[in-house]
Amino acid sequence: MDTTHTIITKSAQETQMVGEKLAASLMGDGEKHPHILCLYGELGSGKTTFTQGFAKGLGLSSRLLSPTFIIVRRYLLPATQSFFYHVDLYRTKSEQDIKGLGLTEILSDPSAIVLIEWAERLGTFLPKNRTDVAFEVVNENERTIKVRSEHSENSEDSENQKT
Repeated sequence: MDTTHTIITKSAQETQMVGEKLAASLMGDGEKHPHILCLYGELGSGKTTFTQGFAKGLGLSSRLLSPTFIIVRRYLLPATQSFFYHVDLYRTKSEQDIKGLGLTEILSDPSAIVLIEWAERLGTFLPKNRTDVAFEVVNENERTIKVRSEHSENSEDSENQKT
């Protein structure tokens, strides 16, 4: 089932709050499958700002560092045995670059929460069950954020994600 929500933010703080609320909702859903968020948008559209709020919503107190140069950062979530993976594919050029990152294992970890910036670069690695978050610049402070959840109705499909 696909559901789409459109949110307009008028400041960086509002964009962070959207990320924070979305993370908090994922933490409380009790589902045992990877939670995968795929972020799309041009440079400066709010992806990193959203991600900082998302990390705060997961309970991470340290400042989130962009993994642009190392591509994947892993954080242990407080009071859990789960990990949050922040993936930034900006510097990747092809699917070949992605093969050696261990994303197949990360995307299939049922307790993982994975946020992927520049997700359009995943190509055939793009999982079926995910939440797409698209950012669009309206003006200097205003952003349109479209959140679309894509989840298979069939539980067998959920277990056999394309990764």
